[in-house]
Amino acid sequence: MAKENFLSKVFHLYYDGFRSMTLGKTLWVIILIKLFIIFVVLKLFFFPNFLKQHADGDEPSYVAKQLLEEVEH
Repeated sequence: MAKENFLSKVFHLYYDGFRSMTLGKTLWVIILIKLFIIFVVLKLFFFPNFLKQHADGDEPSYVAKQLLEEVEH
């Protein structure tokens, strides 16, 4: 019972805090937009799927072959 009470208090603390924000809501929107840009847009344009381009559909054997070539050299 005490744990539910604690979790309830924590939830209400954050809920009331976010509800009464004015500038904070705008800042959270900016943070979420920046995270979207970082994780979605940059990944699409700057981090192509290297394994898909080079493995020809057999990714596990390609990775094993590359690891064994590194060990042999």
